[in-house]
Amino acid sequence: QVQLVESGGGLVQAGGSLRLSCAASGRTFRTYAMGWFRQAPGKEREFVSIVSWTGGYTYSADPVKGRFTISRDNAKNTVYLQMNSLKPEDTAVYYCAAKKTTDNYSDSYYWGYWGQGTQVTVSS
Repeated sequence: QVQLVESGGGLVQAGGSLRLSCAASGRTFRTYAMGWFRQAPGKEREFVSIVSWTGGYTYSADPVKGRFTISRDNAKNTVYLQMNSLKPEDTAVYYCAAKKTTDNYSDSYYWGYWGQGTQVTVSS
């Protein structure tokens, strides 16, 4: 079973950067697609980005394209989300997630494993 722990969140001014990390445990980590979701108060959980288990395929949602970059280092069992040019609307709890395939990535229902989340707050 895969266990995920996020870190790297915090308070940053608009235009700044943060890098989130997701540390994974479990022997099957290398064969799982990994992703990031976010959820603001009173809103639905929103897909952010996904990376295949090899790292060869990535995709990000329109609101973060060109600003956020997902990557993974399987040797370190870690997934990253580099967030640049942050905007106040990026404020949310960010969750790391894992799934066996890269299909149905935009729906949180199809992701089998979740971290506890890390808060990102962007001030104007």
